[in-house]
Amino acid sequence: MKRLTKFAGAGVVTTVSALVLSGCGFSGIYDVPLPGGADLGSHPYTVKVQFQDVLDLVPQAGVKVNEVPVGRVESIGLTPDHWHAEVTLQVNGDVKLPANTLANVKQSSLLGEKYVELSSPGGTEAQGKLADNATIPLARTGRDVEVEEVLGALSLLLNGGGVAQLNTITKELNNATAGKEPDIKALLDNANELVTNLDQQSSNITRALDGLNRLSMTLKDQKDKLVGAVDNLGPGLGVLEQQRGQLVTMLNALNNLSGVATDTVNKSKADLVADLKALTPTLQKLGEAGNDLPKALQILLTFPFSDQAYNDVKGDYFNLFAKVDLNLKDIIDNLGSSRQNGLSGILPVPGLTGGVSGTPGNQAPPLPIPGQTGSGSQPNASGGQGGGQPQQQSGLAGLFGLLSGGAG
Repeated sequence: MKRLTKFAGAGVVTTVSALVLSGCGFSGIYDVPLPGGADLGSHPYTVKVQFQDVLDLVPQAGVKVNEVPVGRVESIGLTPDHWHAEVTLQVNGDVKLPANTLANVKQSSLLGEKYVELSSPGGTEAQGKLADNATIPLARTGRDVEVEEVLGALSLLLNGGGVAQLNTITKELNNATAGKEPDIKALLDNANELVTNLDQQSSNITRALDGLNRLSMTLKDQKDKLVGAVDNLGPGLGVLEQQRGQLVTMLNALNNLSGVATDTVNKSKADLVADLKALTPTLQKLGEAGNDLPKALQILLTFPFSDQAYNDVKGDYFNLFAKVDLNLKDIIDNLGSSRQNGLSGILPVPGLTGGVSGTPGNQAPPLPIPGQTGSGSQPNASGGQGGGQPQQQSGLAGLFGLLSGGAG
């Protein structure tokens, strides 16, 4: 016991001696470093941090990076505008921090001490290097929630936050849901299905929102035009207001017309149905000829050449070779077989138009044609055909005139 008293007395003497030797450099208990504090090393640097509120942070409090002590708080003062707190830190020189370092006042435990936490923004946001005498502004500082604030909010909730009504709310919910468990289960199933469908349609919903965003941007770009259109809409509405009576009259007349049209259709319904039934065979035949009709029209438009002829011809024109029968006998037979005799009045050939109902035969002698035995002339005494020569010359001249484009 005596030995402990001697050691305690020696410690007091040593402390008093140290204080006497230090002279006036001692300014209070805050100059005494706390045991177990951070090692500042041989070349620490100073950082000033501005806070809205430092709570009960005190000098000699710790400075940590990732929960590792790297420095201590040297002093706490006011910013130059005297509106906020400014904390001066001493940080170990071996600790490298970016220029945009963040600072927060935190608490080591629920009732533990306060300290300053320095952290990097991380990723690509870290910039530069935190230099000596650098200042971390208010925009990059903050503090944790105090225990007193949490207890105060809890007290407000318990005293005036409606906790007393929780029992009533619970009872009413039980009364409302009693016996309706299947309905509630079905409701939850429907809600689950709805959420699942919405999740499956999330891409479509996102695309619709993007389209709506583009539409809103387009409307924003066209805002001046829309305002002009709305402004110009006023005179048009005024004109419609002036012509309202005429529009009402027109609608009434249209109503009367619709009534007359309905009555007409009702009265002619039987005839219209009969006409449609009579038209059915024609439409049916047209339907049956539907595949052949386009082909026939295609050939008709390209007569006498078909589409295949155009594919076979290599060029831009045709060479047409025609065989024309100029046999006089065939020409006369063809002309005579027509109901409209082109030789009437030109060739007085009896029987040329004979056999045609309603057409009288010519009374002149027949025209001798080589290779054909004439039955309408009699030979004369000299062996010729009496009176036939003048008629033959006249008939041939008229025939050749007809063939050459003349009339005799």
